[in-house]
Amino acid sequence: MRQSLTRLVPFVVRYAVIGLAIAFVLSVFAPWLAERIRHGFASEATPALASREAPRSIADLSFAAAVNRASPAVVNIYANKVTPYRQTSFAVDALTRRLLGTIAVGPVLKRTDQNLGSGVIFSDDGYVLTNNHVISGADDIQVMIDDGRVAKARVIGSDIDTDLAVLKIDLDKLPTIPVAAEESGRVVVGDVVLAIGNPVGIGKTVTMGIVSATGRQLRLSAYEDFIQTDAAINAGNSGGALVNSMGELVGINTAIYPRTATQDGRGAVVPGADGISFAIPVATAKAVLAQIIDHGEVVRGWIGADYVGAGFAGTLTPVPSNSPMTASSGVVIATIAPRGPADLAGLQIGDRLLKIDGHSIADQADLRNREAALRPGQTVRLEGERDGNQTLSVKLVAAKRQSSATSAGA
Repeated sequence: MRQSLTRLVPFVVRYAVIGLAIAFVLSVFAPWLAERIRHGFASEATPALASREAPRSIADLSFAAAVNRASPAVVNIYANKVTPYRQTSFAVDALTRRLLGTIAVGPVLKRTDQNLGSGVIFSDDGYVLTNNHVISGADDIQVMIDDGRVAKARVIGSDIDTDLAVLKIDLDKLPTIPVAAEESGRVVVGDVVLAIGNPVGIGKTVTMGIVSATGRQLRLSAYEDFIQTDAAINAGNSGGALVNSMGELVGINTAIYPRTATQDGRGAVVPGADGISFAIPVATAKAVLAQIIDHGEVVRGWIGADYVGAGFAGTLTPVPSNSPMTASSGVVIATIAPRGPADLAGLQIGDRLLKIDGHSIADQADLRNREAALRPGQTVRLEGERDGNQTLSVKLVAAKRQSSATSAGA
């Protein structure tokens, strides 16, 4: 036993010295290899503890790359309007005040009112897209880009029907917004989105949320297909960018749901809400931008009739009581413009339209978008029902939609 122990001790000491020598050589000449070996043994020894405590990379938890990609092309817009006013006013007596209100007297003075907003640079030659309500009525529009340069902008054209406007600035070396491709631009509920803009004039700000819904209709304008999100949007964000987690533009921030109770056009009380914001899809924004740049206005087709979804048609007095209301697909014609395309084609109030050029009509918004895409002079076939039992099929020649909602800029 003693003899075996005498042999074992030198053996252990010998190999311990060799191991220490190898460790020394690795730590001096290959520290990365020593670190890898040490971590390997540690992970094998305590796999459960390693899986619990191993932190994720900061890059995996951050949207900094997306913001850095999109933010330089988001601009601040300052729309200034000169408003004349008189400093002094009075009312002679109660009757005058009741009939005429207060009477302004004294010299005419001028004040400058400023509307704050945001915009997105679409091309390096200076085309900027924003909301029409940001620049409407402005006498002077200034655009400040990310590097601090400021330029006077001119209005190329605006479109109230979609609440979009195109500006032009003359600066070089402009950043442009990455635009989501058609397949990735179709956001779905649950997608993470970032809103970039200039809320209440405090400067460039980024907020995060998710897509809460798509295809929202708010009846704010004729053509709506809003993306709803809970990303924080405030006054000044209008016209700014809504981007996906890769920093690609998917929408133009436009509106928020009222935070306090209001009344709608029929006097009904609309309760206030928070965290409900809306953006115009990038596909709509690109189409409007292209038309305004090419034509100075947005050209839309018109069938010469107004219509409602089949599910709401029963609330209209002109619709005959025997119109089919059992299904909600399609639309029902509510009004027809005299001598318009629908009138000339023989359509009647109460007709239910189910197809346009062989494609099913889902609802009112679907037909309105298809109608807008028609070229003036284009012939289309409308199919549907009349009086609940007659098959309807007519050819209609689309006209150009005439609207004061579209205006060209200087």
